[in-house]
Amino acid sequence: MKSVAHEDQQREQWRAGVETRMHVSASNGASQLCIFEQWVEPTLGAPTHWHPVEEVLTVIAGRAEMWIDDEHSVLTSGQSLVVPANRKHGFKNVGIGTLHIHAVLASPIFEATFDGPAGVVRRWLPTVS
Repeated sequence: MKSVAHEDQQREQWRAGVETRMHVSASNGASQLCIFEQWVEPTLGAPTHWHPVEEVLTVIAGRAEMWIDDEHSVLTSGQSLVVPANRKHGFKNVGIGTLHIHAVLASPIFEATFDGPAGVVRRWLPTVS
C-alpha cells in the first residue's frame, strides 16, 4: 500500500501568478490519474488548451470564468466543470482574491496542447528507477 503525504509536496511555479502542487501522477506511482491543485492570482489562469483525456476542474475557493470552446460560465466554491477529452478549454480568476482549483485528469501524465509557441506540454512523467 502506498500513501502520499500532501504536506510534503512542494508547490511549483506553473507560470507567472500560478502555483501548482501535484498530488498524484505517474511520478509517484499512479497509473490512470493525475490529481493536482492550483493557486491562481486575479486576472490570471490557464490559457485555452486541450488534453487527450477527460478533466474535471473544481473550484475550492474564489471565482473562475471557465470555458469549453465558445461557451463561458463563472464557477464558484463547490462547483466543478467536466471537460470532455480533446475539447478546447481554459479558465481565468475573475475574483479579487486567490483562486484555488482542484484538477483531475484521466491520465497519470499531464499532457496539454496549447495554441502558439508552447505547443504540447508534458509534465509529471514516471520516475526512472
